[in-house]
Amino acid sequence: MIDWRKVDRRERAGELGAGSAPVTYGLMALCCAVFLISPLSGFNPAYGGGEALLAAQAGYFERWGVIPSELLDGSAHAALTPLTALFVHGSWLHLLGNLLFLYVFGAMAEERMGRTAFAFFYVVCGYFALVAYAVVHAGSDQTLVGASGAISAVLGAFLRLFPRARVTSLFPFLFFLPLRFPAWIVLVFWFVLQWLAAQSAGSGPGVAYLAHVAGFAAGFLYAWVRFRGTTVKSPATATEGESQP
Repeated sequence: MIDWRKVDRRERAGELGAGSAPVTYGLMALCCAVFLISPLSGFNPAYGGGEALLAAQAGYFERWGVIPSELLDGSAHAALTPLTALFVHGSWLHLLGNLLFLYVFGAMAEERMGRTAFAFFYVVCGYFALVAYAVVHAGSDQTLVGASGAISAVLGAFLRLFPRARVTSLFPFLFFLPLRFPAWIVLVFWFVLQWLAAQSAGSGPGVAYLAHVAGFAAGFLYAWVRFRGTTVKSPATATEGESQP
């Protein structure tokens, strides 16, 4: 979150205001809306309960999520699933964790890139991350959903654009003490954790760490190429978030 104590009134009303990141907040709202009307939230009575609800949830994942074994079969539906899967989340924890990181890092990245470019960047990198995972695990029948790949791309771009921005992070092995570090330390540490986890993760149920790695790398490379030769000054504000999305 932005530390408003370090932002003057003109910045609050101007470039750092809520209106400066409509794409970021629009993506957050869309993910929330999709989740709330889906059978996964438990709020839509149209899906019933018990076994009927479980069947509806399974069918929902199969229809809108990425199934690696089907992605490369050439069908139009399978080719579209990396786009639809970006807005599908498996649980409240999955949704809120992703939205937290999009909220913390997305607004500043969007303000730097521009609205249209950021929206295109988010979708393309998110699509790439899901496809990369599916290609590596081409024989898997497990459904892949979530915006983690796209948000990881935002983190990668943020590392290139604002490496000196201060980030308050909670590290489990330090008893969740809030500590402040430059963004480059936190994000590089996060990337290494994702890379190590991807080496031992399989293609079964769980976190798609490889999609995180692919998205982060794509986001960093895009920002490095797009803004190469330019100097991006870190803002006066501090960014706060947790160390693990």
